[in-house]
Amino acid sequence: MEGKMSLTVADAVNYKGLPADRSITGGWVPAALVLGIEINERLSTMGIAVNLVTYLGGTMHLPSAASANIVTDFMGTAFLLCLLGGFLADSFLGRYKTIAIFAIIQSLGTGMLTVTTGLPQLRPPPCHPHESCKAANGFQMGILYIALYLIALGTGGLKSSVSGFGTDQFDEKDEKEKSQMAYFFNRFFLFISIGTLLAVTVLVYVQDEVGRSWAYGICCISMLIAIVIFFSGTKRYRYKRCSGSPIVQIFQVILAATRKKNMDVPYDVGMLYETNQEALGIQHSEQFRFLDKAAIVAQGDFEDHSNSAPNPWKLCTVTRVEEVKMMARLIPIWATTILFWTTYAQMITFSVEQAATMERSIGKFTIPAGSLTVFFVSAILITLAIYDRFIMPLWQKLKRKPGFTSLQKIAIGLVLSTMGMGIAALVEMKRLSVAKSTRRNMSTVPISVFFLIPQFFLVGAGEGFIYTGQLDFFITESPKGMKTMSTGLFLTTLSLGFFFSSFLVSIIKKVTGTNGGDGWLADNINYGRLDLFYGLLAILGAINFVLYLICATWFKPRKSKSALQMETMNNGNTADDKC
Repeated sequence: MEGKMSLTVADAVNYKGLPADRSITGGWVPAALVLGIEINERLSTMGIAVNLVTYLGGTMHLPSAASANIVTDFMGTAFLLCLLGGFLADSFLGRYKTIAIFAIIQSLGTGMLTVTTGLPQLRPPPCHPHESCKAANGFQMGILYIALYLIALGTGGLKSSVSGFGTDQFDEKDEKEKSQMAYFFNRFFLFISIGTLLAVTVLVYVQDEVGRSWAYGICCISMLIAIVIFFSGTKRYRYKRCSGSPIVQIFQVILAATRKKNMDVPYDVGMLYETNQEALGIQHSEQFRFLDKAAIVAQGDFEDHSNSAPNPWKLCTVTRVEEVKMMARLIPIWATTILFWTTYAQMITFSVEQAATMERSIGKFTIPAGSLTVFFVSAILITLAIYDRFIMPLWQKLKRKPGFTSLQKIAIGLVLSTMGMGIAALVEMKRLSVAKSTRRNMSTVPISVFFLIPQFFLVGAGEGFIYTGQLDFFITESPKGMKTMSTGLFLTTLSLGFFFSSFLVSIIKKVTGTNGGDGWLADNINYGRLDLFYGLLAILGAINFVLYLICATWFKPRKSKSALQMETMNNGNTADDKC
């Protein structure tokens, strides 16, 4: 009987809703089919984002700062919508249906963008010598926005569920599959990087040399193919049942605790409400003790219900309270990782504008400005390869651990990004000095674009550490029923990073561009002081890193009840030995 039970996965079902058979569901093959969707999502989103600023400036004739803000707002909205995708996946649709629906939405968005960039009526006329360029009108920008934000909606729904559905294919209770899951996080980011690499090389080249409508058409068709491949694995996937909205559960705990704010938490935790003591798989924590009041049994907690279950808005179990505490403990780490993505935003906006003004020729071949981000992606791939092949085995040998902890990875990423902004400021000072010594209104400044490689490489290597660190941290340190929401929470750091970039650009533009001057962020960056903007980001990065260290020191990783019991038994044995 025991052998028979081990063939099924305890908390997963197959496509028919029956217990999932371990031998024919889950594992690397279904997970790989999910990764195919992720590659194409990256191909579309990054293929658009890294070269959109040149389209907005060169074809739609928008100012430099406005173009940068449109890109960062587009990316910020895409990642903010991950919360919507996570809510729908957890509460109603499940991850499989969420991925399918939002993949179709994204393909519709890229299809619309294909038409938008292909029709001359949807863009302003080309610039003519000795005449001011005519900017795109409201209708033309409106159609472009609809296409972009359909893609953003698709991206938001996909990003919140793809990684979670991938990890659903591995059983955490099986040691072999648990180790495979650890490698899945690195493989997942590797596939993201491959999609991004294709976007910034092949796709950007097609956009510049063949036509943008051709490039976006490729994105649309490849996503449709990926959807068909994804559906082909329907019978092999493992599915997790919807556990209800974690947002509602969080508000229930907060409201119940607030209603009992004048009550004292009992000294004995055993006096708090719990329906099944064996179900309490999370160690009770002393942090956020105010929330424990939600589990104090008070008069009237059961009166609204005829059955034995209490009103969940008045009384919550200790397990539910501890799950909310787990989510609350993530917030300080969440807040201190936002600035990294503000730094990242500069790599696909102002750094691309820098590249467009520099010497990009190799013989007769001219490198597209957007393709400079290939060094950014290469840094990610090199970092992952070195970490996977050298650092992890070495760390296993020296520390008996399978690599850096998630918090250590995040710290490394923050340091590298801060260094990258410092180097970027120095390189921009050099570029500006060359521009001043020649003619500032020249379309190409006589300085090699390869001076930009260090900043791309440092920030790219930083992303290699921080993305895998954040993904690991937010999934492993969150409750089982809130993993999709936790993934969405992680992705909002990207969203807020992009939005903060837009906010910062607007403030800098307003403050430094007074009295008729160009300011730091001039429409023509040869007349601005982009180096000071980068320097400001480096200073903010250093301050943020100090705050992160304080938060990381304060954070206490969760312990399961079984681990706590084992620890207690070991302490008891030690005490007996001493006696």
